[in-house]
Amino acid sequence: MLEYFLFEKKDAIAKITFNRPEKRNPLNDRVIFELERLIGEVRDDHAIRVLIVTGTGKAFSAGADLSAAAAIQDPADRAREARENASRFPRLIGRVFEAITHLDAITIGAINGYAIGGGWSLALAFDFCLVAAGAEFWVPEVDMGVPYRGAPAQLMAARMGPWRAREAIIECRHYRAEELLSIGVINRVVAQENLAGEAQALAERLAKKSVAAIQGSKRDINAFFFGNRLF
Repeated sequence: MLEYFLFEKKDAIAKITFNRPEKRNPLNDRVIFELERLIGEVRDDHAIRVLIVTGTGKAFSAGADLSAAAAIQDPADRAREARENASRFPRLIGRVFEAITHLDAITIGAINGYAIGGGWSLALAFDFCLVAAGAEFWVPEVDMGVPYRGAPAQLMAARMGPWRAREAIIECRHYRAEELLSIGVINRVVAQENLAGEAQALAERLAKKSVAAIQGSKRDINAFFFGNRLF
C-alpha cells in the first residue's frame, strides 16, 4: 500500500506520481524511503524501459518538509531541528538521486508545477526534463540560514555548471521554466494541459529504441559527469 505516491505500469513504461498535493508534495524521511522502494522496483523489473516521474496539484515537489521544525516554539530548539534536518536530508535524498541516475531505464521528469530546493534537484536527476509552462524553481535554504549541501548541491552543479548553481543556491534566485530552457537546463517547456501527453509520447518513442544502445550511452554520459558513483 502506497502512502505518498501513485504507481502504474503498462507494457514497458512505468509512472511514479507524487500524491500529496495538499502538502505540495514535500520530501521527508518517509516520502524518500517510499520513493527509494519504488525506484528499486523499477530497477529490478527488466521489462520496464522508461520511467516517468510527475506530481499532482500545483507543485512537483516543495522540497524538504520543514513542518516539524516550524511547529517547535523555542527558537533555539527550532534552529537545532533545522540543522539536524539539513545534515540528514542530503544523505537520504542522495541515495534516491544515485538510484535514479544509474537506472538502466530511461527516466523522464514531467515537472507539473513549481519545484523547490530538493524538489528542483530531484527534477535534475532525470535523463529528460519536460516542464509545464510557467513553473517556477528556487532554492530557499541559504535565505533561511541553512546550507544547501551534499547530493542536492552537487547534482545542481553537475547539471547547471558551477556559476549557475552558485547563483541558484547562494542568491536563492527564482527561475521560470522558460528561462531554464533558454540556458539549457531542461529539455522542453509545454502547456500544462499537454504535459502528461508529451511525456507519454516521448516515453513511447524511447521504449522502441535499442536497450543496449541506450544503456551504453547513459553509462558513458554519467561516467563523464559523475564517475562510477554519483556522490
